[in-house]
Amino acid sequence: MPACFMVQGAGSNVGKSVLVAGLCRHFANQGLRVRPFKPQNMSNNAAVTADGGEIGRAQAMQALACRVPASIHMNPVLLKPETDTGAQIIVQGQRFGSMRAREYGTHKASLMPPVLDSFAKIGEDADLVIVEGAGSPAEVNLRAGDIANMGFATAANVPVVMVGDIDRGGVIASLVGTHAVLDQQDKDLIKSFIINKFRGDTTLFSEGMTIISDATGWQGLGILPWFADAKFLPAEDILDLAGKGEAVRDAGGDSRVHIAVPVLRRIANFDDLDPLSAEADVRLTLVQAGEVIPSDADLVLIPGSKATIDDLAFLREQGWDIDIAAHHRRGGITLGLCGGYQILGRKVHDPHGIEGPVRSAEGLGLLNVETTLDAAKTLRLVEAEAIQFKTSVNGYEIHMGQTSGPDCERALLHIEDRFDGAISVDGRVMGSYVHGIFSDNGFRRRFLEDLSARRGRDISLADFDFAKNVDDTLDRLAAHLAAHLDMGALARMAGL
Repeated sequence: MPACFMVQGAGSNVGKSVLVAGLCRHFANQGLRVRPFKPQNMSNNAAVTADGGEIGRAQAMQALACRVPASIHMNPVLLKPETDTGAQIIVQGQRFGSMRAREYGTHKASLMPPVLDSFAKIGEDADLVIVEGAGSPAEVNLRAGDIANMGFATAANVPVVMVGDIDRGGVIASLVGTHAVLDQQDKDLIKSFIINKFRGDTTLFSEGMTIISDATGWQGLGILPWFADAKFLPAEDILDLAGKGEAVRDAGGDSRVHIAVPVLRRIANFDDLDPLSAEADVRLTLVQAGEVIPSDADLVLIPGSKATIDDLAFLREQGWDIDIAAHHRRGGITLGLCGGYQILGRKVHDPHGIEGPVRSAEGLGLLNVETTLDAAKTLRLVEAEAIQFKTSVNGYEIHMGQTSGPDCERALLHIEDRFDGAISVDGRVMGSYVHGIFSDNGFRRRFLEDLSARRGRDISLADFDFAKNVDDTLDRLAAHLAAHLDMGALARMAGL
């Protein structure tokens, strides 16, 4: 096996995914063949891989940091929440089934063999594998059958570095407390720790580093100052969305294109928003539950959903159906992607009970189409032509449904021998199953210019390369880590 270490957190959302991405880029920049690995992830923000499956979006970003194609083996178990107590289970890129949390708790140990199989495959052409944990090993009530944290670390005999988030406060207690609740076998694998998200003078926490080291026996690798440019990297989960947009407010004299996004309860594949939030000439408003979709929005973008019928009900509970209808009457433009596309149609049918009890639901009726959910899941990378703009566009499909109807005769995209999406007769409502289209610089620019012109705005978009911005951010992140962490000690711990 190659050199390896695992990054775990003393709590959830301590910044593990971004930290691993930066470490991947740092060691890749040293000329090493680096690969990311996460045994189990929970996220509705997924990526489609070249080998025909899906993994967590964070692992796709980490693969990008390593400058290699994403593979299903980088994240062999992916949990995609469908309800508050249940999730769809993806194993080595393919749908395994759906389980309630209690059922999964008794079943997860059986997934260790495919996890270790994927780990071995990832290591075949790597000098270094950097493993990311999930949640926190401090949740010792979940230790039995664990495949995400110390269960994997002990099975694979991988050394661990523990990360604490000082921005939340209580970082000494979280790290020392994690050490206190673990059994001795698990403690023996943890070799070092990192303090993340520090704001201000890091020397003020030097005594804190000593206290943690004395209490745990772990080596302190350094204190990482807050890295503000992390906002330019794809969001890992719903907790990271807050930094992608602005609060609902009166725009005043704001001349930017205004895009409003209702944040659905089961929002999925929200990386569609990343390129838009990074545009200087776009104001992206994330409309949270209880808020009103702003009346000055140029575009209402309904994002993907892991549970379309439930999110239709949620959308109506918030009164957003009324807001969207008013937006349409005012001449506004509406776009739905994947689940959002389904929501815009007349009806959504679930004859196989994919999302729960067999049922049908009335859509918003802004597109003359109907959707039927089916058990077969579509997973594919897409090369297409945007029909209106005559530009090429790349993206991916990840959905369980087929949509048809008169408005499909006016498609949004041409994909090889088929068409995708629909456009209303008045041209102001659009839908597509293809995610990632706004990551394409040419399509995004033409779409925003057309939107601006249709709304009577006159903006000159700056020349912005989204992919290059992400890549440059990864390089800055790697330099940031190298400046503040003991990379030599980390390399030795990994066995380099």
